[in-house]
Amino acid sequence: MSNYFGKEVPKLGFGLMRLPKKGPGTDIEQVKKMVDMFMDAGFTYFDTAFVYQGSEEATRKALVERYPRESYTLATKINAFMFAPTEEAAKKQFYTSLERTGAGYFDYYLLHAFMENNYRKYDTFHLWDFVKEQKAKGLIKYFGFSFHAGPKLLDQILTEHPEVDFVQLQINYEDWENPSVTSRANYEVARKHGKSITVMEPVKGGTLANPPEAVKNLFKAYHPDMSYASWAIRFVASLDGIITVLSGMSNIEQMEDNLSYMKDFKPLNEEEQKIIQEAQRILGHSSTIPCTACHYCVEGCPKQIRIPEIFSAMNKQLGNGQKEEALKAYKEVTGEGHKASDCIKCRQCEKACPQHLPITDYLLTGVDMLEE
Repeated sequence: MSNYFGKEVPKLGFGLMRLPKKGPGTDIEQVKKMVDMFMDAGFTYFDTAFVYQGSEEATRKALVERYPRESYTLATKINAFMFAPTEEAAKKQFYTSLERTGAGYFDYYLLHAFMENNYRKYDTFHLWDFVKEQKAKGLIKYFGFSFHAGPKLLDQILTEHPEVDFVQLQINYEDWENPSVTSRANYEVARKHGKSITVMEPVKGGTLANPPEAVKNLFKAYHPDMSYASWAIRFVASLDGIITVLSGMSNIEQMEDNLSYMKDFKPLNEEEQKIIQEAQRILGHSSTIPCTACHYCVEGCPKQIRIPEIFSAMNKQLGNGQKEEALKAYKEVTGEGHKASDCIKCRQCEKACPQHLPITDYLLTGVDMLEE
């Protein structure tokens, strides 16, 4: 448990962005079971966003319509660059989110996905003043922003806006010293400003649930029964100033695993911290593509290339030497076309990427690696 804003908040949050599917839509019945398991274990923090397709509606059906409003906390987000060509359209997202969720108010509300190339749009659209107005009306309890850039910009924004209640940062043990993500530096800036933190991507879009073989062996040698994801989530939850660690759970098995070690959370001990440091050293020499599968890159792709799935296939070879598995995964992803070689190098994907990845270059590597 952590105590923030005068309220006990369990360290695990349910990220509702990778919900189980049934046909073209969300498997609501499975989501209901997952919500029940989460609530029964004493956890209360749920995270969604306007841009997560079907997520806010699923939140209403699986949570809001089935539990008293005071029994859980709900976070959602407003996005000034996706589906927001005007200030009016951006502000409308707030009211649409209220309608979709039926929640009445939001405990946590975030300006979504700040990057170097978009953060000023939140000023242009007057969204800082807008969320403060909603807070004054009681429709928002606490507001902050999620962040995908470097410590210099984070320091600037927190200096310009000391009124924010919290920040949401990408933190995981692989990216702790990654110069393109700067988890440690961003964490330290937020704490310098006295801000509490909600954490996204603790398992790096699922990558750290299946790390390279050398890291697996390292973890197995110490505790063969603990999942690889548990090391990642416990690493982040052990840091000071963390409100909650968001896990984008996609099925009941993932929920069961997370609850097994977070219900009675124990911070990493000294020996476990040293093991994480060794894993970081190993991963520092990894050639895998650090994609978190957020899919922001796919939205504007004129060739509809399934970029995260292609990178996942590539990583089977880059991370674990599994060439045949990589070829098989790539064929499954591109069975209906939309191959890496279809890229026209427009670089729209790179403008949308929170990780600032050289996506076009990686796709060219994918052509050489996986196409005949």
